[in-house]
Amino acid sequence: MASVVENLQGNEARPFLKWAGGKRWLVERHPDAFPIFSGTYFEPFLGGGSVFFHLSPKKARLSDANARLVECYCQIRDNHESVRTLLVDHQEQHCETYYYRVRGQKFASGDARAAQFLYLNRTCFNGLYRVNRNGDFNVPIGTKTKVIDDSENFEAIASILRVAKIEAVDFEQSIDKAEYGDFVFVDPPYTVKHNSNGFLKYNENIFSWCDQVRLRDAIVRAEKRGAKLLLTNAAHESVVDLYRGVGRQNFVKRSSVLAGKSSARGRVDELVVTIG
Repeated sequence: MASVVENLQGNEARPFLKWAGGKRWLVERHPDAFPIFSGTYFEPFLGGGSVFFHLSPKKARLSDANARLVECYCQIRDNHESVRTLLVDHQEQHCETYYYRVRGQKFASGDARAAQFLYLNRTCFNGLYRVNRNGDFNVPIGTKTKVIDDSENFEAIASILRVAKIEAVDFEQSIDKAEYGDFVFVDPPYTVKHNSNGFLKYNENIFSWCDQVRLRDAIVRAEKRGAKLLLTNAAHESVVDLYRGVGRQNFVKRSSVLAGKSSARGRVDELVVTIG
């Protein structure tokens, strides 16, 4: 595992998106949680891709239901110089008025949409991704003003991403492709904020219970095909019961960063299920 981390640092490639529920904390605090595998790395809930960048696999299938997110990754992989140039332009013009003007624009080219996605991600409130009923991004401006850092190596990021097939598909379609020797990191969208109060109702709008059951069934099928899997999920009794008898269950603590005020943030439990 140490050689993987050294390789990652040497390439100066790191996650370029801030994503709610991201797993940078898991990579930093539990770097040895991930198994050795010989096949393809799968990540069906891509988000910020922290585990992918940490492992830097030789072959990968990355996917997410968010087509704008997937397009951003593809543009960084295939057209990083243009995206970086556009980000520099966003940096030079950034202010509150400019933020809301860019937020409301519809760009015709993929590189411009990717730069818009990254610009908004880095300057919006808490790096959240939220859209209205029309599918328009509607998160207000945040306090961060840094759009791009001189040390950010988009070429190295693009190089690592070139090993991956990146697509916008349902998680079940992705996991069903995992075979013997492959490793699947599964991190569905959820919040542990309501672990003891209205968990199911609160999360229904994020990731439905039907989807949780579909996910469990897809994981069981992948296990039978010989794939290795690691799942992170809410440490709620309903989820613990759902995965009873599936793999090995552990509980880890992490800092909750979703609260608006730092005084409202604390330590929360999350469930980790390991298979293989």
